Amino acid sequence: MDPNEMTRGISSYESFKVAEMASRRPNGGTVTALVIGSAGLLAGITAWIANGIYANAKANGVRDLAVANHRNSEATIDRLANLLAVERSERVAQGVTMSQSITDSISGQQQGSQNQSTSVENSAMAAATTQLLTQSLLGNLSENAQKVQIYSAPQPCACPGCGA
Repeated sequence: MDPNEMTRGISSYESFKVAEMASRRPNGGTVTALVIGSAGLLAGITAWIANGIYANAKANGVRDLAVANHRNSEATIDRLANLLAVERSERVAQGVTMSQSITDSISGQQQGSQNQSTSVENSAMAAATTQLLTQSLLGNLSENAQKVQIYSAPQPCACPGCGA
């Protein structure tokens, strides 16, 4: 049936009312816009919630890092305090028990543990210095990643018979 035939037997008001009701029916564009808008709204709400969770987790991570740094600092301070206490007690004990004569000082006897650790430190420092000097002379410490050799222009041959 033709839509014009359906409207021939009705009044103009009725035909206007039918046309208005037909225009209010959702079409494909309306449904698509509604679905996309709902998906966008859902994505926005999800991002808002996830942002709060992420910010909370990040704050917790920063707090945990600060606590770990604080504990590490406290442990370092405790180790240094213990080392100072041990060194002081060694110095006090050495001053009380050591009776070194001039002959012992000249001959180098009665050397304590301090001199042994100093010699170990000196030999380690000498080895490190030697290694750094060698690397700097060989060019291993240059900032250039590619090895560079010194270039000298070709010189004429100095032998009398060559002529080159």
